[in-house]
Amino acid sequence: MTPVWRKASHSGSTSGQSDCVEVAHLEGNIGVRDSKAAEAPHLVFGRADWRVFARRVERGEHDLP
Repeated sequence: MTPVWRKASHSGSTSGQSDCVEVAHLEGNIGVRDSKAAEAPHLVFGRADWRVFARRVERGEHDLP
């Protein structure tokens, strides 16, 4: 079954560049990819790890300086 990739709700635009992150359910896991490089390798998280990662992103712990 082909995964259905959705644009993340927090994807936006910075300096005119599109910062698009897409997510998909992948056989019990969560996949994350860059929409501009859809054929490139993507990250895969277990559900529990995804929840931890998403909470940290929401708190800004993974923001670049």
